[in-house]
Amino acid sequence: MKYFISLFSLLFILIFQCTAQRTAFTDITVIPMTGDELLENYTVIVEGDRILEVGPAQDISVNEETTVINGNGKFLMPGLAEMHGHVPPTDPPANAPSYFTDQYVEHTLFLYVAAGITTVRGMLGWPNQLELKEKVNNGEMIGPNLYLAGPSFNGNSIDSPRQAREKVKTQSEEGWDLLKIHPGLTRAEYDAMAETANSLDIRFGGHVPEDVGIEHALEMGQETMDHIDGYYRWLQQYEQPEWESRMQQIISKTIEAEVWIVPTQALWETVIGAADFEAMQQYDELKYIPTALRKNYFGYASRQMEEQTESEREQALKEAEWRRKLLAEMNRRNVRILMGTDAPQLFSVPGFSIHRELPHMEAAGMSPYEILKSGTVNVGEYFKNEDTFGTVAKGQRADLLLLNANPLNDLDHLKNHAGVMVQGRWYSREMIDAKLKEIEQTYSE
Repeated sequence: MKYFISLFSLLFILIFQCTAQRTAFTDITVIPMTGDELLENYTVIVEGDRILEVGPAQDISVNEETTVINGNGKFLMPGLAEMHGHVPPTDPPANAPSYFTDQYVEHTLFLYVAAGITTVRGMLGWPNQLELKEKVNNGEMIGPNLYLAGPSFNGNSIDSPRQAREKVKTQSEEGWDLLKIHPGLTRAEYDAMAETANSLDIRFGGHVPEDVGIEHALEMGQETMDHIDGYYRWLQQYEQPEWESRMQQIISKTIEAEVWIVPTQALWETVIGAADFEAMQQYDELKYIPTALRKNYFGYASRQMEEQTESEREQALKEAEWRRKLLAEMNRRNVRILMGTDAPQLFSVPGFSIHRELPHMEAAGMSPYEILKSGTVNVGEYFKNEDTFGTVAKGQRADLLLLNANPLNDLDHLKNHAGVMVQGRWYSREMIDAKLKEIEQTYSE
């Protein structure tokens, strides 16, 4: 399998790997995410892919062989995560769009990093992606840390409980990090999948098939419920005056099951017809995706604006409001929430889509610290058996985001970063901007 790596990117990787063994962020304000405190005038030393030291500047010496990044006036926090992301196929099926190329894969991975995303849980596996994961995690390609679900379990890929069991065993043996659940599974097929996955200790998450339902999915050990649609569908079986009390009931069961929630509110407002389609067509980040894909998005928006009736729009807005209520109440009751957007999807450009999701989390009453925690500390907790990351502390994986202003005051400051570090590999703002310009030129008409 060949992978497209631009000469620019390859040279950068080789230069960095040859010259930067130890890096120091000096005179920095650290946002450790072990609490909402700020650690001012600190030094953070990184060696290899680990944080070696974190402490007051006067207590840490920096030797001459160390690459120094002056953090005066800047803020250092853990890198963010996309916990329902996608990586395009490196070996696409014959009927795949023409823009599914190795270059598009490379661009997608870089876009995540460019926006400060240092970890991606890929939620739809393709052939050869485990090889791609190894290349990215080893630094042979620029990209975030990848944890990948295998090819989807859905109504088209599974036609019997026996096949579900066999597919679980195969994906476990192949080394996928988790199983991806899509709609269409029968309850018998789902149960066969879940029981086999539990016996082999491989996690599973994603959608809740309609024949299964949220309550049964909780009982069977589904680890993440993505998109909140399973909860909304569950409420719909009751009369609306009951929804408030029923909401508390299902949230209690979610807490008991220790399930994680990946809301992806922005995308689902687009899917259900509650989004601002005119505004989305003006998103600046659309210049970083293939022209054909951008036209597909515009076509979708145009059809929604032309065909959606007033009553359909009203119903979509009501559903969006209930989804916000569900997220707000889950957060109030300390349900474990993971940051995610389901990019790349409709108007959700990898990495940049996080900034479209954050206002929806704020609208649900989540504080800046709670939102940042969903993309850092919580992600580290979710992956605690795989690695140690999610805070700025000694021994943690060196996934870091250097910001020019404090995001705890305003989450928009996440857009204004001075560089990103993934596994100890430093990508400056200047390098990122140059690569983004290269990507934009590739897709310019």
